[in-house]
This record gives sequence, structure tokens and C-alpha cells, in this order.
Amino acid sequence: MAPPEVRTSCDFIVAAEGGDSSVTTSVSDAQPPVSTSYNHQKLRNTRDRASVQMGDYNGGQYVAISELTSPSADRTNKMSLTPLVFLIFYGVSGGPFGVEDSVGAAGPFLALLGFVVFPFIWSIPEALITAEMSTMFPENGGYVVWVSTALGPYWGFQTGWMKWLGGVIDNALYPILFLDYLKSGIPAVADGLPRVAAVLVLTVVLTCMNYRGMTIVGWVAVLLGVFSILPFLVMIFISIPKIQPSRWMVVNLHDVDWSLYLNTLFWNLNYWDSVSTLAGEVHNPKKNIPKALLYALIMVFFGYFLPLLAGTGAVPLRRDLWSDGYFSDIAKILGGVWLRWWIQAAAAMSNMGMFMAEMSGDSFQLLGMAERGMLPEFFAKRSRYGTPLIGILFSASGVLLLSWLSFQEIVAAENFLYSFGMILEFVSFIQIRIKYPSTHRPYKIPLGTAGSILMCIPPTAMICVVLALSSLKVFLVSMVVVIIGLVLQPCLKHVEKKKLLKFSTSSDLPDIDSATNCRTIIGESSIR
Repeated sequence: MAPPEVRTSCDFIVAAEGGDSSVTTSVSDAQPPVSTSYNHQKLRNTRDRASVQMGDYNGGQYVAISELTSPSADRTNKMSLTPLVFLIFYGVSGGPFGVEDSVGAAGPFLALLGFVVFPFIWSIPEALITAEMSTMFPENGGYVVWVSTALGPYWGFQTGWMKWLGGVIDNALYPILFLDYLKSGIPAVADGLPRVAAVLVLTVVLTCMNYRGMTIVGWVAVLLGVFSILPFLVMIFISIPKIQPSRWMVVNLHDVDWSLYLNTLFWNLNYWDSVSTLAGEVHNPKKNIPKALLYALIMVFFGYFLPLLAGTGAVPLRRDLWSDGYFSDIAKILGGVWLRWWIQAAAAMSNMGMFMAEMSGDSFQLLGMAERGMLPEFFAKRSRYGTPLIGILFSASGVLLLSWLSFQEIVAAENFLYSFGMILEFVSFIQIRIKYPSTHRPYKIPLGTAGSILMCIPPTAMICVVLALSSLKVFLVSMVVVIIGLVLQPCLKHVEKKKLLKFSTSSDLPDIDSATNCRTIIGESSIR
């Protein structure tokens, strides 16, 4: 009696694409046996697949990585387009709160010029790469999965470590910004025990909101976003009769704090890739993520540039006053106390939104890493609301530990760690373009390999400048963090080997190498 035929993942790809039995047999002989039920779960018919793709496609049929089931695919409470736009908006910006230091560091002309030019150097390339990679890998690991695919799990872990810690450092900033805006109206929270208590209460309340689920977080972000934008629209309208365009042209290249200026631009216009760690929680990510990134990019640009135009053009320049929280003073000068209070309330709401968006991205990143077997299994467990409870607790603890740092120190340290992670992301993006040129991309940047490399050169150069301008204190602290990550990954592998903690990889995760190898075999079989 002949043994039962064992079919591989490639067999199901052939069957899904209408391959004949002869091709199926040859493919089965060429591959090692694997579980039939497992692959049947992961591979589906792609004939009716609709995709949004830019660039050329060679016409070959294949199973797309983005079509494979993600670990959270069976969940119905996923984010739609509108909440996703506002979560990206808050992950990157949240409004013009925090841009004031650019004017204090370099004057009105360079501040305005920076927010026009810098999006082309950094924001647009990062958003485009995020759109392509997030739709290719629609799972919560985000950039960790991209780097792991291109450079291996060791460097994927390093990216996750640096980006997660950088995100936690960044999140520690928002309670500080909130209190900086509030202290002009409530001086008691400026320092001392009341300030510490306020940071603690804010962190606990916002952490609880994250725990309750992404649907709540997304729609709360929409409401907070509308409330935060409205007072600036009013301020811009009131400022129009008072604007003197000559004030925009003030510049003194001999009196520029380049480190503060570039770090402020960099901090206010980065983190477009943060949405990638939430890809598994998005409804129809292959369509909604590229659209959301585009809409958020437009919101961020005008949300920075127009208030800066109003503030620098309608009020006499005092560069020493332009620091975080100064927009509330400008609002009082232009519209009175009522507008000042409105701006301060908007700042509070904006910082709440940024905190929630950052914590969501950070905690789901830890969940995604656990699903890939990079972290202990307990990081992958969800609460009854579908949220990563352990990831949220870890992120909240980091915020409380780091909230004692100053605004400038937090921005510089976050930028330093973020820059290391971005270099690995750029390298991985190019490597995946070279290694998997024909793999289906629901969204594809309309550039070939050479164009993609050229696109990554300006932001990489910007990273080098930011790193070079870092202070010795920030450099030393950041390098200690990097070294910890280099050692931490082997330690976790040792813990896994000794079975001190349980590690596991989700069976629902797509395997890019298997899909690509199968596609190659199918192509060769069809030629024969």
C-alpha cells in the first residue's frame, strides 16, 4: 500500500492559482513535508484579490504576504481609516505644541524654512517606506519584522529594543509638556510635589484608557484632535490683520543653536513608522494604512506651518521667549485670556492624545515581538479588551522612571536612539527590495532599487548630522542603552534554551521566505 501523499505549502499555492496535477507533484517532491492543515490555514485563493499598488508588476501570479492571516485577524474590533489618521497624527505631531524651540534656536526664517524643507528630507521618505513595508507585513511587529526579514532576528531585536525605549523616553515628555502649558495658569504644578503627583495621575489615567482597547483609543484621538486644532484655527484667523511679513525674514546665521534647532525639527517630524506596530489591529491595512499616512502628512504639515506663520508674523520677536508653552502667551496677546485658556486646554488634550498613541504603538510592538518569539510568551497575552496588558504596564513604568528628565534631554536622547533604529530600517527596506523584488506589495513606492537607495540618502545624512550634534551626556547614555540591547538578546536566547521562561512563535504569522521560494518553484514549473 502506497504511503499517503504529503503536500506542502507550495502545493496549496499551485492549487490556488489553478496549477495542474503534474506541477503539484513535482513541487511536492522538491520540498520537505509539512503539515497540511497548518498551510491550508495560511494560504488562500488570490484570484479575486484587490490591491492598491504603485509601480510596475511583471504579471506573475503568486500568494501575497499581505494576504496571509495575521494573529489578530479573527478580531472584529479593528480601527477604521479615520481613527487611524488621528493616531498617526498624534504619533508624529499632535499639533504645534513643542515647535516653539525651533524659533528660539534659529529665528523665524529658519524655523519656517525647516518645516517646509524637512518633510521632503525625512517625513515623506519615512512615510512612503512605512506604507510599503506595513502593507507587505500587516502584523504588530512592524519594523521589527522588516529588519528581522532582511538582516536576521538579532538585528530585528536591536531595532525593537532601541525603538521601544526611544518611544518610552518620548512618552515621558508628554506629561512634562502638559504641565509646562498648564503652569502659566496654575503655578502650583510648576515644580515640587504637586508636579510629581500630576505626572503620576496623568500616567495612570491615560494608561487605563489604553488598557480599555484600540477602538476607544482611536475615537478618543479623533475627538481630542478636533478639539486641539480648533483654537489654532481661531488664532490664525485673528492674527491675519496683525501680520507683518517682514518678521518672517529675520535670520542671523551667527546666532543659531543648531543642535536644538535640528533636534526640534527631527522630533516633531519623525515617528511615521510607529503605525506599523499597529498594523495587525487595522481594518484592511493594505488600503487604509497608505491613505491614513497621506492624510496625516497633510494634517501635520499645516498643523505646524500655519500657527508658526501666525505667531512669528503677528507678534514682535522675542527669541528668548520662544520655548515650549509659548503659544499660549501668543494666544493671550492676540485674542485675550479666553484664547490662552483654550490653547492650554488644547495642549492638555493634545498631550493626552500623543501619550495614548505612543503607548499603543510601544505596547503592541512588544506583543508583536513576543508573537515572533523574540520576547517571553507572556508579552503576547491580551487582556479581555484585546490589548497587550504586560506591554502597557512595561511602557507605563518606563514613562514614570524617565519623567524627571528635562524637555531638551528627552528630545535629544529619544532622537539618538530613534536614529540608530532608522538606519537599520533603511538598510532593511533596500535589502528587501533587492532580495524580494517580485513579492506582492499592496502599496509600492514607484521607484526601482536605484531610486529607493537615492531616496534614503537624504534622511540618512540627516541622521548623521543629528548624531554628530548630540551632547557628550546624551551620547554616553545612549551608547549604554545600545550596549544593553546587544547583550540582552543573547541573554534572552540563553533563558529560552534553559527553559527558564516560555517563548513561542505564533503559527498564524506569514513566512516570507516560504512564500518566495514557492513562487520561484511555481514560476520554473510553468516555464517547463
